[in-house]
Amino acid sequence: MIIVLKPNQRQETINEFVNKLTTNYDVQVNTWVGTQSTVLGLIGDTTAIDSEYVAAQEFVESVKRVQEPYKKANRKFHPDNTVISLPTGQKIGDGSLALIAGPCSVESEDQICEIAESVKRSGAMFLRGGAFKPRTSPYAFQGMKAEGLELLSKAKKKTGLPIVTEIMSIEHLPLFEDVDIIQVGARNMQNFELLRQLGKTRKPILLKRGLANTIEELLMSAEYIMAEGNEQVILCERGIRTYETMTRNTLDISAVPVIKKLSHLPVIVDPSHASGINWLIEPLAIAAAAIGADGLIIEVHNDPSHALCDGAQSITPVQFDALAAKVKKLSETVRAL
Repeated sequence: MIIVLKPNQRQETINEFVNKLTTNYDVQVNTWVGTQSTVLGLIGDTTAIDSEYVAAQEFVESVKRVQEPYKKANRKFHPDNTVISLPTGQKIGDGSLALIAGPCSVESEDQICEIAESVKRSGAMFLRGGAFKPRTSPYAFQGMKAEGLELLSKAKKKTGLPIVTEIMSIEHLPLFEDVDIIQVGARNMQNFELLRQLGKTRKPILLKRGLANTIEELLMSAEYIMAEGNEQVILCERGIRTYETMTRNTLDISAVPVIKKLSHLPVIVDPSHASGINWLIEPLAIAAAAIGADGLIIEVHNDPSHALCDGAQSITPVQFDALAAKVKKLSETVRAL
């Protein structure tokens, strides 16, 4: 249930009403104070609450019952967009296009530092790089693990770029102290125990959509994190599995506006995993920028033909430089319309 209060209500009146609701009914009340109004989001069993009685209160503007199972991620509970802000000043969801770039996996100190410096010059605000790599084959390169995280930290010290990297097990969380945004990969989107534990952290979580998951399932996974108290969630559309075999996955570009209508959380797009083909990354990135994505996460490698992981879907620093200029200009134009 959502209760919208009339403007300029005394805080004492709001507190008294909230206390009455939580005392008399089995509900939790989330209070959102916006620029125009105050919204109370009731989570729990609201069937016993008389909506007509609530609407009759002189300080109540309107009352709505919510059917969607996700509450904290729901835009109805939180009309304004959520903006993820890092202590270093970078933001995602503030109306600009955030660029996250780097290799699929960390391979050496020289490799990750060289790529970090190049993507920063091109306008990237975040450095991505895999230390722990979930691979379909157990014989494929699995990442440098803890050593990879140390190398990412060295690249961060050299460039100042915040780190975005994937976690595969909650047991690894102590190693992620220097990581700025923890990524949950597509295969772990419904690893609910992992999501719950990440909800107890206070680091932003980049949650990727699963290979065959619906938008509602993605939002429910975000709900697991937010229900534990961490509301710093970034959603990522990275392509879903369809009947098409010409690309690695199929980028669901319509997911961006759909999610934005349903949720207040920022949405970014991963054209690298969506396509699996390096020449497709630029047109898909342009489409994502044009449709209003809050950011892009792109695989960049200084020598894709010799990459230990996903070289076929990586672009070079020179290609990223050209792409970054195009998408930033396009994003500014679209947002000015």
